[in-house]
Amino acid sequence: MKLKQILLTILFAAFLFVGSALCYLSPAKAYSESERRPLAQMPELQLASVANGKFMEDFEAYAADNFPFREVLRSLKALFSTEVFQKLDNNGLFVADGHISKLDEPENEAMMNHAAERFSYLYETYLKEKDTKIYLSIIPDKNFLLAKPNGFPSLDYVGFTERMKEKTPYMQYIDVTEYLSLEDYYTTDTHWRQEKITDIAKSLAKAMGTDVTSEYQVNTLDNPFYGVYSGQLAMPFPPDTIHYLTNQTLENCKVTYYDTGAPKAGELYNMKKAYGKDPYEMFLSGVAPLITIENPSATSQKELVLFRDSFGSSLAPLLVEGYQKITVVDIRYVQSSMLGQFVNFEHCDVLFLYSTTLLNNSLALK
Repeated sequence: MKLKQILLTILFAAFLFVGSALCYLSPAKAYSESERRPLAQMPELQLASVANGKFMEDFEAYAADNFPFREVLRSLKALFSTEVFQKLDNNGLFVADGHISKLDEPENEAMMNHAAERFSYLYETYLKEKDTKIYLSIIPDKNFLLAKPNGFPSLDYVGFTERMKEKTPYMQYIDVTEYLSLEDYYTTDTHWRQEKITDIAKSLAKAMGTDVTSEYQVNTLDNPFYGVYSGQLAMPFPPDTIHYLTNQTLENCKVTYYDTGAPKAGELYNMKKAYGKDPYEMFLSGVAPLITIENPSATSQKELVLFRDSFGSSLAPLLVEGYQKITVVDIRYVQSSMLGQFVNFEHCDVLFLYSTTLLNNSLALK
């Protein structure tokens, strides 16, 4: 018995030594494509950091992120959790009705207040004294349709929306939930599918006093889309397919990006990013603080300022027909206090279009 314990101890120590050596000697990866996050890097070996324990703390994070065969071990852990131990979720993710989704976070009143404070600042600074019509529309996470019917805890989406409306009384609310179905969302991702939300675009346009009734050509991206949940789940799951909509009006638009303040011509659909690490970023190039879309085919002089998160990237092109110009603003990447230098708010419709996910974790809004 004692010999068996000694052998087990030696084997375990050898396993730790070999694993640590491989972690130390193997080239570190900077980014996990499957998890969509940066990985911890090898800490610098210094006497001070060894003495105070920080080196070992940082090395543990590095080793966990760069352990040999990490992806295989992640998959095995996920399979054991769900298939052997019959857990309903893995890493906070669950599979139901052919979709991967993430368990809802509890409602965060502080984050809602922060979002409302940022919106109030924009209203008081730029909109209050202008001839503008101001609208708010909230996009629920797909758990709105998925969680409760499958026995998972769910955010109170109706109550959440009502509380945000109370915090923004100067906005007219546009409810789009009646047009939403589970099929409107990607199965492996949090976002909605552009080809499925033309009815939502029409509803928003109608509420703002304009029309978007044109037909579109549906184009298919020949690159499988493994959404953000696909890699986090760490189990095999069929990819999505991205479709994107075009017509003559959209092809004639002039699109300008202001990533650094200076104007730069661009496209509605960035095909380089369509084949990058996150193909959904093809819509308006993903992260962009300020974009203008000018429509030379417009039959009216109306302009729209769209404050949005990533959901607005695929929706904005569907509103183009109703406006001469759309200015798309993402205040996660530009300071609200600087917008007066770039955006003219006179005689505009202004739409705040945000997901519950962003509003419930709004610290990035500036």
